[in-house]
Amino acid sequence: MKPEKLDRSRESLDAFRSRLQPSSVVDRYDLLLEDLFLIRNPRFKFIKQYAEELAAFTADYTKTKPIEEVGEWFFFPWNKTLAHYLPHEEHQEIRTARNRNIITNEEQAKLYDLTVAYAGLSVGSHGALTFALMGGARRIKIADPDEVSASNLNRIRFSYLELGRKKTDLVSEYIYQLNPYAEIEVYASGVTEENMDAFFAGVNVLVEETDNLEIKIRLRLAARERGIPVVMATDNGDNIIVETERFDLDKTKKLFNGVIGDVSLDMFKSFNPAELPKLATKIAGPQFVTERMMSSLLQVGREIYSWPQLGDAATLSGVAIAYILKRLALGQEVNEEKCEISLDALIDPDHHKPHVKDAREKARANFFSTIGL
Repeated sequence: MKPEKLDRSRESLDAFRSRLQPSSVVDRYDLLLEDLFLIRNPRFKFIKQYAEELAAFTADYTKTKPIEEVGEWFFFPWNKTLAHYLPHEEHQEIRTARNRNIITNEEQAKLYDLTVAYAGLSVGSHGALTFALMGGARRIKIADPDEVSASNLNRIRFSYLELGRKKTDLVSEYIYQLNPYAEIEVYASGVTEENMDAFFAGVNVLVEETDNLEIKIRLRLAARERGIPVVMATDNGDNIIVETERFDLDKTKKLFNGVIGDVSLDMFKSFNPAELPKLATKIAGPQFVTERMMSSLLQVGREIYSWPQLGDAATLSGVAIAYILKRLALGQEVNEEKCEISLDALIDPDHHKPHVKDAREKARANFFSTIGL
């Protein structure tokens, strides 16, 4: 479902409103114009008496038209809201103004022009929403077959009111309301063999955050064939593990940067199911797995239902994904090795003490032995 934009050449605002019968209207164009005025006149940051200048700016902007006749109107069918937005370029200007000059205008245009595909919308939703907040990726593709369950709500930014709703719907709705000029392709059944070509068409970067190992391999094979880089962030307790595969630079690279060898789909299908936990651990980065994550993984299917994931790690993953996407959009180098972003190492004063490190390495050796790694 997409927002509907008022086409003034075919319909008046009154007719648009009458036809769609919105249950609520958001129109604070006066605030938008004040923000636009201040962004373009930064001297008023420290001079608060600007009423006359703002009035002159508004009069020049509206050209004597009623304020409801300038800008653009969008109707959002999922919540029956009618909203008044600035035109596209000015909307992008105002919503990215506070990025300057950490991101320059020229760099912002490159971020906006990047086309990103997101497969998997648990951690992936954080990447999509964070990059959208930064003014990135006008064109995106999102894929996930799942609905929101109660156990998802410890790590994704939705509420109990969204239980049972499609993750793809919730992500697309949020981004459309942030930027109704976005172009979003939704794959509500996930990525399949049948829609793989369409999913990758025109894509610059793949963010892969699916749970299924076979899909992970299929997506990488398709990305490598097309020369598309892959970004993945993995929860690790309160920390995360990040990896980028630069198939855009080398279409002969091994999947997962070679940590599981030169694996093919046929080889994967022949794996003994008992070997899959070991394979998944290799992919994630066994040298980084935290003690509590290791002990939890051994209890999955026994004392706990699934591997644990935390909201802080999912949020941190979104930050890392967005940062990597920014660097890729700007043509900057990205570390291709697995990288740990560890809050424990940065903040816990005991983390690097010899006895704590020794205990951690002993637990890791026991874990490796248990899973046969």
